Amino acid sequence: MRSTPGSAAPRRGRRTALAAAGLVAALTLTATACGSEQDEADAKPGGGTSRAADTGDTGGGEGGLPAGLADQLKKHGIDVDQWKDGGWKNWDRDKWLSEAKDFVNPVIEGLWKPDRMKSAKEADKTVTKDAAADQGATDPEPAPVEAVAEKKPYHENAAPVGKVFFDSPEGSMVCSGTVVKDVNHPGKSNLVWTAGHCVHAGGNGGWYRNIAFVPSYNDYGKSEAELANATTTEMAPYGTWWADWASTSDQWIKGGSESGGDGAAYDYSVLHVKPEQGAKSLEETVGAALEVDFSAPSATEVPSMGAWGYPAAPPYNGLEMFRCVDRPGRLSLSPSLPTMYRIGCTMTGGSSGGGWFRVVDGETKLVSNTSIGPLENTWLAGPQLGRSAEAMYQNMSKTYGGR
Repeated sequence: MRSTPGSAAPRRGRRTALAAAGLVAALTLTATACGSEQDEADAKPGGGTSRAADTGDTGGGEGGLPAGLADQLKKHGIDVDQWKDGGWKNWDRDKWLSEAKDFVNPVIEGLWKPDRMKSAKEADKTVTKDAAADQGATDPEPAPVEAVAEKKPYHENAAPVGKVFFDSPEGSMVCSGTVVKDVNHPGKSNLVWTAGHCVHAGGNGGWYRNIAFVPSYNDYGKSEAELANATTTEMAPYGTWWADWASTSDQWIKGGSESGGDGAAYDYSVLHVKPEQGAKSLEETVGAALEVDFSAPSATEVPSMGAWGYPAAPPYNGLEMFRCVDRPGRLSLSPSLPTMYRIGCTMTGGSSGGGWFRVVDGETKLVSNTSIGPLENTWLAGPQLGRSAEAMYQNMSKTYGGR
């Protein structure tokens, strides 16, 4: 499915280039500001919601699972031992868990091995049916911006960025995600921001399974040949973090589709994660987290935005982190839906869910995430994060953040 092409936007001038350089520099500083234990100790936090079920945090359950989670699986007619032994591969669409309260994601230690991570396919970017249609607030289609490889090692230049892995009926899939601050638990965040379509299939499906986040994936950007016999530590230097709770918007659950649908403007998600091994928080482990900007400024008010992620569809292979920085424009899919941000960018599938950042008073903040784009891979669009997104985030932080 192709979106209707529009007129190309004029090339950006020197002012935008300087703003782009400032955004890149600010992200680097933010990512490395918490590099030492002392820095971590001194770090300070800068509508409709869907809530994951309380899966419990006490032992004593069957199959080595927390008792609350074992009970939750049983509630849906799922045998705990069979699930752990591969029963999660059985996708009965009539029984696909789809409601907000139905989320279950038990840790299967060792499931995401290096080869399994490398073989995960990109989650196709949702593609709008007629993305260039003038709904009264759509700007001309931006000129493509060639994605630039992020500097290595990633933990020194873009520490909050990583990959989101999950299983779907089509097999193992991959998106991108960002470690974000937890305003109610400063310095100890376990929250990851990504796209709704990276955790839930939308109106015609349910929650994906085995959802996990790997920060600074392939930290040194090694090639496929160099990673032929890679260890888990090489691929996941800061460990594998499993989503024990997840939230996305009601609009995505009800109206999301492979082409974006009415849920595209609400295509965002926040995960609460826990380590496969270890006790420190995600923020303490990676040494960085970004504040989320819920002010939803108009694209006309922002001189530049940058999108970061791990594109996996050709010509990329998902092993390296890339970024695009551009002056954002507006994309309106319908007069009844919020306007989305749009930038020129050549990143492909796999970059979905990756954070969009802007600089506010010298601080880099997450302002959106990659959601949709055309099959030609010339631009990306992401939702504005307003009151509904903030309510989802606050609910996750207050209800699950300290667990």
